[in-house]
Amino acid sequence: MITRFSIVTLVIFLLSAIFVIQPVSFSIRLPYLGRRRLWINLTTAPIIAIAILWAAQCLGPTQIRNGIVGTDDIKPYNILILFITLAYMAITLDITGILQAAAFWVSNKGGSNTRKLFFYFYVMLTLISLLLGNDPVILSGTAFLVYYTAAAKLEPLAWLMSEFAAANTSSMVLFVGNPTNVVICEGFLVNNAAFTAYTILPFLACSVSCFVALFIQFRSEKHLPRRIPQTSKLDPREVLRDPIGAWVGSFVLGTCLIVIIIVSFFKVDVWKISLPFAGAKLIFDLAWDHYRFVTGKLHPKDQPNETADADEAMVSELKRAMSLENGTTSPAGPSSAVTTAIADPDTKANPTPASTMTITHANEPERRLLFPTQQAHIKAKWSVFAAHFPTLATALPRLPFALIPFAFSQFILIEALSRQGWIDVFAGWLVKATHNGRMFPTIWLVGVLGVLLCNLAGTNIGATILLTKIVRAANFSPSSMRAAGISLALASNIGAVSFTFSASLAGLLWHNILQQKGIKNIHQWKFAFWNMLPLATMTTVGLAVVSAEMAVLYRK
Repeated sequence: MITRFSIVTLVIFLLSAIFVIQPVSFSIRLPYLGRRRLWINLTTAPIIAIAILWAAQCLGPTQIRNGIVGTDDIKPYNILILFITLAYMAITLDITGILQAAAFWVSNKGGSNTRKLFFYFYVMLTLISLLLGNDPVILSGTAFLVYYTAAAKLEPLAWLMSEFAAANTSSMVLFVGNPTNVVICEGFLVNNAAFTAYTILPFLACSVSCFVALFIQFRSEKHLPRRIPQTSKLDPREVLRDPIGAWVGSFVLGTCLIVIIIVSFFKVDVWKISLPFAGAKLIFDLAWDHYRFVTGKLHPKDQPNETADADEAMVSELKRAMSLENGTTSPAGPSSAVTTAIADPDTKANPTPASTMTITHANEPERRLLFPTQQAHIKAKWSVFAAHFPTLATALPRLPFALIPFAFSQFILIEALSRQGWIDVFAGWLVKATHNGRMFPTIWLVGVLGVLLCNLAGTNIGATILLTKIVRAANFSPSSMRAAGISLALASNIGAVSFTFSASLAGLLWHNILQQKGIKNIHQWKFAFWNMLPLATMTTVGLAVVSAEMAVLYRK
């Protein structure tokens, strides 16, 4: 029964989602520290919502515990440990320069034919994202394309939108490609290997149709001219900073993924596999960095505070191949950061999504540091540590730690909705809308709702958790339940290629990197406009393929 507590809970949940989509800030004067700016955003809004609901007795300790430990076969801690450990292995592999080297190799294959390059880069980013997930591609691929388009005097919009779509679409194949996939596997009791078998055909259909849609809307000479002024080959070795680290990292990550798929048949929690592999990779990173440090083989560009030097190697090689001189700017405008960014190392630092920054200082002279002596001491110690162990020091700031409080908060808030009866209410509406859970209406309704809720329910993670709970409460037949799970898997991944940056954490990271690199003209409305055709195409084609799959699997 819906009560006043139920209404308050739903209103607070919706307000939390609004602040995730559109963060707000206000300044406040604090004793001694002066004026500071406080943010209500992806990191803080869900936690504030939980505090308010707890104070209002709309949720209790049981819901908080269930949001951490899990219910209905969904284990939040399992999901987050898996995601963080895999992210560490993928990010440390990226630090070796292997992704930039792959981009150089692909560029050489494409030559000066822009249309061929556009296709080759799309395929490369798709394959890398399929294996490593979208975060490493967003981190390295975005920076590379900013510099590449500037050096080649290309308008960067088409290349960046293509990269974002490829990275997020590919993450639907492996269950470890996206935290939402793990939620679905646990919530719908889908075997990890079976998940890939279900999603491979929808992925191929979405990937091909997405590229066609992108090519159609960016086919003009303004976005994709016939030729680029490349005069010589790019040398991948210039950006491959640590070949041995690249080989070891590839072996460890690949072996980990294979073992996870094998043990999934024995119902072993996946974090019990990924954590030892990540621990082994951490030990190797520390030992290898120590060996290079004591033998003097560490290059200055390996230092985490020397990212400008690391990127300068890539930019210098691009300039050489494109026959550009220092100071040359691109007519594309913002992409001229290829030269200005080198002059300002702050624009090249490892990006931290704006959404993860809870408190920022107002730019006022009265601002003071808290414990300045202790902070200076910690910074000095960190510099010494980073000089000795640069791989770990570079990887730590890139790890998606902001996902931990956000994901737990989303689980807790949805447990609060369940306690107040909303999950059962929504499940009843879903049963009526799908004509008592008929399979094909369920596929299309869950798929379309999933895409829309990625933008409205606090990223694709919140949307997936919510819809998983609703579908389970609807108590569909086994065929409709499985169809709903695969439909939601498709929607939660392509839903990131959507109308708001906050539809996924990758979207927030991508937008923040563009801002740091000087690409400031891809705003919210432009992002939504250029995603409309690829998203509509992928949703239609992908759900049609899921429908065909289910028709074959459950034919009478």
